[in-house]
Amino acid sequence: MKKILISILCFFIIPLNCFAISAEKCVVMDLNSGRVLYNLNGDEPRLIASITKIMTTMITIMYSDLDKIVKVDEDILKAYGSSVYLSVGEEIKLKDLLYGLMLRSGNDAAVAIANTVAGSMDNFVYLMNEYADTIGMKNTKFVNAHGLDDNGIGNTSTAYDMALLTQIAMQNKTFREIFGTKHYTAKSNLKTYSWEAKNKLYDMYEYTTGGKTGYTNAARRTLVTTATKDNKNLVIVTLNDGNDFNDHKTLYETYFNKYEAILALNKNNFKLKDDYYQDVTFYIKNNYYALVTNTEKKDLKVDVTLYKYDNVYDDIKIGEAKVMLKDQILHTESIYAKNNKAKVVKKETLWQKIVGWFKSW
Repeated sequence: MKKILISILCFFIIPLNCFAISAEKCVVMDLNSGRVLYNLNGDEPRLIASITKIMTTMITIMYSDLDKIVKVDEDILKAYGSSVYLSVGEEIKLKDLLYGLMLRSGNDAAVAIANTVAGSMDNFVYLMNEYADTIGMKNTKFVNAHGLDDNGIGNTSTAYDMALLTQIAMQNKTFREIFGTKHYTAKSNLKTYSWEAKNKLYDMYEYTTGGKTGYTNAARRTLVTTATKDNKNLVIVTLNDGNDFNDHKTLYETYFNKYEAILALNKNNFKLKDDYYQDVTFYIKNNYYALVTNTEKKDLKVDVTLYKYDNVYDDIKIGEAKVMLKDQILHTESIYAKNNKAKVVKKETLWQKIVGWFKSW
C-alpha cells in the first residue's frame, strides 16, 4: 500500500514540465541572449552530419555574392547521399544552391558552393574553422562543407557550439530567410527545381521558424530548429536522437511554458535623466525581451553607462544599457542622443539693418 501511495504522490508532485527525451546530447538556448536554458551533455563533441550546412550557408553569405552564377563542375560527382541532382555544366545562381543545400540537404550543392566561394573544398573548410574559432565554437572541427563522414572521420561539434552558431546566424536577415523557408522554386539553364524542406517540425509545431536536419550511419539523427512564441525565441539542438522531431516539440512546449518574456527595454518608452546632460534626450533603437522564470524576475535589472562628451550632436552613440540577470549580461543595447538645446537666433533691429545696408556700399 505504501508503494502505491508514493507512486500516486510522485505523479502529482513532479512538475508538469518534466520530460524525457531520446537525445544523447541536447541544448535549449534563448536566441535573444545566448543563455542556455537546458543542457544535456551539451559540451561533448560528436559527429554532426548535415547540420554542418548551417555553417556552410553562413560562410557563403559572408564571403560571396549570392547573385553569382555557378557553373557546376565534375567535382559534384564525388558527392553521395542527399542530393538536389545537379548536372555537370549546369548554370545556376549561388543563392538557389543555398536553398537546395538547406531545404533538401544537397551534398552536391555543398561541393559546388565550396568550389565557387573559396576555389576548393580545402579552402572553404579553412574559412569554416576560422569563423568557428572567431565566434567561440571551442569544440568544433570541420573537414568538409556537407557533413558526410568516412570511417568515423567527419565534422565534429557539440550541441552547445551548434546552438551558438545558429544564435549568431539568426541575426543575419538572409540566413533567417533561407533557414525558415518551407518551399522554394529555382531555375537553372537546364532545369526547374521545386524543393520542400525536410524539417517535419513545420507540420508538427505551429511556432517553428526554421530548421536543418542531418543523418549519417555514424552520426545518427541530428537536428537544429528554431521557434518563436509570445516574444520568446528559442533554438534547440539534438545529437543522436531517434525521436528528434517529437523531442523538439516537447522541449519547446516545456520551455515556452517555463519562461516569461519581460520587456526589459522599451524603445517607445525609454526614459533617462542625467545631471551632466541637461538638454539631451536619450533613445534606443530596439526592444529587448528577457526570458526569466517567475523566481528570476527579482534578479532582472538594467545597468546604464553614459559616456561624458563635451559636445553632443544628434544620433551620437552616448552609452549602453545592459540587461542583467544577477551578474550575467543577457543583452547590451546602444543608447543614442538628441540635443534639444535651442539654437537662439538674434533678431536684427531696424537701426542694425540700416547700418548694415550702408556698410554694404
